[in-house]
Amino acid sequence: MIVATAIFFFMMPSHVSVGSGAALAMVLSNFIPLQVSVISLILNVILLILGFFLVGSEFGAKTVYVAILIPVLLGVLELLFPHQASLTQDPLLDVLCYVLVVGMAMAILFSCNASSGGIDILAKILSKYCRIGIGTAVSVSGMAVALSSALCYDTKTVVLSVLGTYFGGMILILNEG
Repeated sequence: MIVATAIFFFMMPSHVSVGSGAALAMVLSNFIPLQVSVISLILNVILLILGFFLVGSEFGAKTVYVAILIPVLLGVLELLFPHQASLTQDPLLDVLCYVLVVGMAMAILFSCNASSGGIDILAKILSKYCRIGIGTAVSVSGMAVALSSALCYDTKTVVLSVLGTYFGGMILILNEG
């Protein structure tokens, strides 16, 4: 619930695509006529299947609950608050709030050998097969998503997306030690 709330109230209103599955869904929603929650669910199902095969069933079993719950909760929030504006009215503050809240939630999930799904599954695969820390893997896999925001958002939003992705990964790296 914490991750879905942070996505909906901080990331989505500002269009900041801080490297995550939901951020990729936000970018894709500019080209695919579906809600962010629906695109996020589709992405998570595809990535969960990859995770089961490449990381193992324990990781997938722990992650499947959260990976399905987040898009469902996003869908509920989209119905309850159809025209949600930024809580802070400042994209920089939205990024800071999002990164801090989600970074800590992700650290807890990764310490349990789980994730919120989405891009985090790719990060877990990178971490396992490339033998890099999970924070580094999150930053690397998330950077492509952040940079994809250049396809539909302005330069300021892209820069905030990249910085948010980088600092989100740094929070996880600090928690690895």
